[in-house]
Amino acid sequence: MMTTQIKSRIHRDDEVLVIAGRDKGARGKVIRVIASDNRILVSKVNMVKRHTRQTQQTSGGIIEKESPIAMSNVQFFCPKCKTGVRLGMKTLDDGRKVRNCRKCGEVLDQ
Repeated sequence: MMTTQIKSRIHRDDEVLVIAGRDKGARGKVIRVIASDNRILVSKVNMVKRHTRQTQQTSGGIIEKESPIAMSNVQFFCPKCKTGVRLGMKTLDDGRKVRNCRKCGEVLDQ
């Protein structure tokens, strides 16, 4: 099965709100965007336990770490609206394309 890659408006270091799944309602910062799988890694969200074997570099044991979450299950968190919002694109007078909040119109990229 071939999945199509979606162009995402969510970038690394953005704050997102989880809108579906086990961690619904949680907020976190985007650590990494995995565009090929349409997934993102959010800090302290979708935590899983991994049993790792001891190696020369790391000690073994049960490690808790983040697991990727589907991009469709998160929304950008607007600092002005204080809610999860959809993002739009806007062209400024100087020709730059920036992201903006669809709810309040706030320009998010500086």
